[in-house]
Amino acid sequence: MRLSRFAALTSSVLLAAGAALFGASQATAAADFGYVALGDSYSSGVGAGSYDSASGNCKRTPRAYPALWAATHSPQTFSFTACSGARTGDVLANQLAPLNSGTDLVSITIGGNDAGFSDVMTTCVLQSEATCVSRVNQAKAYVDSTLPGQLDQVYNAIDSRSPAARVVVLGYPRFYKLNGTCTTGLTEGERAAINGAADHLNAAIAKRAADHGFTFASVAGAFTGHEICSGNAWLHSVNWLNIGESYHPTAAGQSGGYLPVFTNAA
Repeated sequence: MRLSRFAALTSSVLLAAGAALFGASQATAAADFGYVALGDSYSSGVGAGSYDSASGNCKRTPRAYPALWAATHSPQTFSFTACSGARTGDVLANQLAPLNSGTDLVSITIGGNDAGFSDVMTTCVLQSEATCVSRVNQAKAYVDSTLPGQLDQVYNAIDSRSPAARVVVLGYPRFYKLNGTCTTGLTEGERAAINGAADHLNAAIAKRAADHGFTFASVAGAFTGHEICSGNAWLHSVNWLNIGESYHPTAAGQSGGYLPVFTNAA
């Protein structure tokens, strides 16, 4: 397993402070720490609001966990290329340019759009339980047959460009609290099927991350008690007035769910 580059950074800060006490002429602790944030809408921050207009349809926001972490830890360089709607191919084509041999830390969420997340949710909201479950099973089959190879391409590219970086691959939350406060909308069978699909996707991503020596950071525990139907949700339910934010973390989900999980893993 790769040593935490942020742990190494912290050690170097302490060493530099000690050197200063003993009269060292220079301290070069954290000056060159670089962080690159890749991925899809769960990393860009869709659902959290306050989007940076310069990011266009990528909808990056300072309320997303990468920007929150960078604001607290002040890396010398912070490159935020995560983009709403991104699939593995989009990461390869459009997001990797900031990576180099000096990159210390990389974060990424990816795979949900490849597996058909948006279409699964649309199917389950608009059609029957049987059709919903069938579409979920189709997505799970894709996760088993095709997604691992796509993840390998992304992870290989990251490792090739930044071989010394600590790479943190974050997962996706379960969407629903079963037998919760919701009295309308999806059936309990549909909610259970969607939660099961999230677990299935996370397991596949975790396996590929581990095989590349990356750290997988699950957010399922952090979102427990804050799912849709919990009464204190950190996820948007279906929003017909802003459909793109449906089933994405709120600002509280980014700061209270994703940020502490990433901080602990970094």
